[in-house]
Amino acid sequence: MSTFVIIPSGGSGSRTSHSTPKQYLKFGGKEMIVYTLEIFQKCDLIDEIIVAAQPDFFSLLQSVKAQHNLSKLTKIVEGGTERQHSVYNALKSFKTDENDLVLVHDAARPLLPGNVLEKAIKSAEIFDSVVVGIKARDTLIKGNDYVETYLDRNEVFYAQTPQIFRAGILMNALSNANKQDFIGTDESMLVNMASYKVKIIEGSSLNFKITDDDDIKLFEYIVTCK
Repeated sequence: MSTFVIIPSGGSGSRTSHSTPKQYLKFGGKEMIVYTLEIFQKCDLIDEIIVAAQPDFFSLLQSVKAQHNLSKLTKIVEGGTERQHSVYNALKSFKTDENDLVLVHDAARPLLPGNVLEKAIKSAEIFDSVVVGIKARDTLIKGNDYVETYLDRNEVFYAQTPQIFRAGILMNALSNANKQDFIGTDESMLVNMASYKVKIIEGSSLNFKITDDDDIKLFEYIVTCK
C-alpha cells in the first residue's frame, strides 16, 4: 500500500490584498507552499506528493522543488476551475491501487503538526475515510442581521485538512459528484454524499487555513518570531 498527497494549489487568493496567490508569497525566505510541502517531505509515511496548480506557476514549483530538495514531489498537474476538479485531475495523473491512501491537503495550511498528520494516516488505515477537524469552542449563532437561534457547539466541528481516503473511495466520490454537477466545499462532503462514513480525527488550532490578510500577518509573525 502506498500513501499519496494531493495539494490543490490553484486558488487565486482573492480574499487578500496581494496580487500573487497567497501560497506563493515568501515568508522567512521561502514560499508558503514550501512550508506545506516540507511537512509531507519529512513524514516517513508519505510516498509521493502531487500538486495541482495554475500553469503560470509550474516553473516556480519546479524551482522550489530543486531548491528545497522536495524529492517526494513527483508531479505538477494543471488544476481545474473548482477545487474538486483539481483534485480529480491530480488523482487521474498517477496510478493507484484502490486500497492506497490519498491525502488531500490545502496549500495554505502550512503549520500542520506532524503528530496530527501521523494520527490521521494511521486512522485512515483503519476507517478508510477520515477528516481532520477541531471542535467548535465559541458560542455558535445562526442568523443574518439578527440572531435566529444557537447551535450546540458540542456537535459542531470545523473541518480542516488533511482529508484522507482510500483511492477507490475518493475516485468514486469525485466521479459521482461530477456526474451530478455537484460542487462541494471539500472532499469529505463528496465522500459523505457518496454514502461512505467519514471518521472525524482531532486536529489542531495551529493547522489554520491562511485565507485573508490577518491570517497572513499571523503566519508571518509565527515564521519570523519562532
